[in-house]
Amino acid sequence: MSKKILCPTDGSDHATLGVIRAAEIARQSGAELTLCVVNIAHGGARGPTINHWREEEVASLLEGAVAAAKAAGAEAADTAELVAREPGAAIIAYAEQHGYDQIVMGTGDKRGVKRLVLGSVAAEVAGQAHCTVTVAR
Repeated sequence: MSKKILCPTDGSDHATLGVIRAAEIARQSGAELTLCVVNIAHGGARGPTINHWREEEVASLLEGAVAAAKAAGAEAADTAELVAREPGAAIIAYAEQHGYDQIVMGTGDKRGVKRLVLGSVAAEVAGQAHCTVTVAR
């Protein structure tokens, strides 16, 4: 049974399915729930690093995720912003460094060539994480 659950979100519909499932698991198991946003860093080699979302957008994404988690039955949820170039690697590293024993996340509807070209953060996390990964669809 999980004690600490990490759930990344980007505010999309499929990510919200992950938030709802994470909240349900947290409620059933009594686990701590942390919702996080990976703010992708762009640039930086010879110029400034620019994050994908502004501070206000990150706050709004996390507020929406907390509201969805509470509506799904979670008593409380911590939040975190991760800033990284590679979202999958950031989620895996954060989960390992902070002792999470489960990651719950949604996945989009990528098939065929689109899946091969764009890849999947959920697939990367599921394939490389040190802990249980639940993918909600």
